[in-house]
Amino acid sequence: MSITDKEAVGPGDDRFRRLVEVGSTLLSELDLESVLRSVVEAAREVTGAEYAALGVLDEEGLELERFIYLGIDDETRREIGPLPRGRGVLGELIRHPQPLRVPDVESHPHAYGFPPGHPPMHSFLGVPVTIRGEVYGNLYMTEKADGAEFDADDEDSARTLATWAAIAIENARLYTNLSRREAEVARALRRAETSADIARTVGGETDVDRVLDLVVKRARALVEARSVLVLLRRKDRLAVAAQAGRVGPEVEKLTIPTDDAVFQAAMQERVSQHLDQGTPPSEARLRERLGAEAALVVPLLFRGRAVGTLVALDREAGGDFDDEDLRLLQAFAATAAIAVGTAQSVEAGRLQQQVEVSEDERRRWAQELHDGVLQSLAAVRITLAAALQAPGEDRADRLERAAESTVEGLEEQITELSRLINDLRPASLERLGLPAALEALAEESSNRGDFEVVTEIVFEADLTSDEERGVYRLVQEALNNVVKHAAAGQVSVRVGTAEGLIEIEVGDDGSGFDLSAGPGRGLLGMRERVEMLGGSIDLLSAPGDGTTVRASLPLRSS
Repeated sequence: MSITDKEAVGPGDDRFRRLVEVGSTLLSELDLESVLRSVVEAAREVTGAEYAALGVLDEEGLELERFIYLGIDDETRREIGPLPRGRGVLGELIRHPQPLRVPDVESHPHAYGFPPGHPPMHSFLGVPVTIRGEVYGNLYMTEKADGAEFDADDEDSARTLATWAAIAIENARLYTNLSRREAEVARALRRAETSADIARTVGGETDVDRVLDLVVKRARALVEARSVLVLLRRKDRLAVAAQAGRVGPEVEKLTIPTDDAVFQAAMQERVSQHLDQGTPPSEARLRERLGAEAALVVPLLFRGRAVGTLVALDREAGGDFDDEDLRLLQAFAATAAIAVGTAQSVEAGRLQQQVEVSEDERRRWAQELHDGVLQSLAAVRITLAAALQAPGEDRADRLERAAESTVEGLEEQITELSRLINDLRPASLERLGLPAALEALAEESSNRGDFEVVTEIVFEADLTSDEERGVYRLVQEALNNVVKHAAAGQVSVRVGTAEGLIEIEVGDDGSGFDLSAGPGRGLLGMRERVEMLGGSIDLLSAPGDGTTVRASLPLRSS
C-alpha cells in the first residue's frame, strides 16, 4: 500500500501514529521495490519535504546501485540526465554514515552543484540506512515546506523509516542469497545424480563403441556443452573416436599430434586445460576448426596412463565454462577412462579368445577329418587295391564286390563331409533362419545319435547375425557331445530370450560324467565360446544321471 495523500501531520502522537501505520504497511509488503518506494513516500510525507529519495548501495558499499526518488516529474528527470551514483554530499553520507542536516545543501563543502535542468534545493536531511552496523544506503529529503529547515523530529522520523528500509533490504538480500544457494545446491545435486547415473550406466558396459557413445552423450549433458569429443591415442596422434552434439562429419577424420601444446599437457603431464576466448589457440587449432570459442580438455587416465582426452566445446546456453564444470568433467573423466580402458581390455581379450577358439576348431576339424573321413578313404583304397592285385578266376567277382563296398563307403564319407562342411559354415542358418536351423540340427543329431529329441525354441526379440551364429554353435557343440559320449535315449533342447538374455539349455538322460574329473575338450570349447560372447555357462552332470548344459548370453539387440 502506498501513502500518497498529503494531509497535514501534527506533532507528537499524530506523527508517531503515522509512522506506526507506515511501518505496518512496510512489514506486510513482500516486494522490495514497493517497500522502498513506500519508505520514500512516507519520508516525504512525515517530514514535509518536497523531494525525497532513497539510494541503495551496491554489495561492495562503494556507490549507489539503485536510486528511488519522488517529487521530480519525468520531463525534468530526462533533462537532469543520469541518476546520482554517490558523489558530492551524497558521497559524504556514504563515507560517513551519520545523519546530516543542513539549511542549504549547496553551501556544504562537498557540494558539487546541481546539473542543468535540476530544480533548486536548499534545506537537506540525510540519514543512513543501517542495521547491525551494516550500511545499505541513505534516505534523503530536501526542500522542507514553507522554506523551513528540517528539525530533530524530522530526523528521528527519517531514522525510523531508514531502519525499516534497512530491514526490508537485508531480508530481500538474504532471500536472494538463499535462493541463489538453493539453486546452486539443486544444481550440484542434479549433477551428482547425473554423475552417479553415468557411473552406473557406463560401468556396466564392455563394448567399446557403446561405452564411447555413452561417454560423449553423458559428458555433454553433465556440463551442458554444445558438443563433446573423445580422442583416443593412435600411436603418436589422437583420433576422434566418438562425438556428440553439433559437430559435422568432417571431424571423424580429424587427428591431432600428441605433442600439440594443449594435448601434450593432457596426455603427458596429465593436466586439464580450460581454454576460454582469451586463451591462445593450440597448434592443431581445434577450437577454430570446429567453430568453438571455449573448450575443456581433460585427460582420460587408465592405470596411470593417458589413453586419450575428453573435449567439451562451448556451453549450450552461451557463455564460458566455469571451474565447477572443469571439476565435474575431471571427476567424470576418471570414471569414463576406467570404462573405456576396461572395454578395450575386454575387446582385446575377446580377440585373443577368438583366435584361440579358431585354432581349437581347426585342430578339431583336422582330427575329425583324420580319424573319420581320411581313415575311411584309406580303407576304401586298400580294399580296391587288394581286389585289383588279387589273381584268379574270381577276380572279376572280387572287383565287383569291392566296387559296391567302395560306393557305400564313399556315400557314407560324402554324408560325413557334408556334415563337417555344415559344421564349418551352417548353410541352414543362412537359408532357414535360426529357429528352423536349430530344429534341423536337432533332427540331424537325433538320427546320428539314435535318440529322441524334444525342442522348445521361442524368440521374443530379434538377434543379430553374430548372436544367431553363437547360439547355433553352442547348441551344435552340445548335441555333438551327446552324440559322441552320452549314449542317451532322450534329449531336450530349449532356446529363447527373456529379460535381455538369450537362454540356452541342452539336457540328456545319458551316462553323464564326474564333474570333478573336469570337462572334456568339447565342453571346454563351449565355455570359451560363451565367455567370448560375454555370457556364462553351467554344467550339471553325474555318472549315470545325464548331463545338462545351461548358458546365458547378453542380448545386444535389446
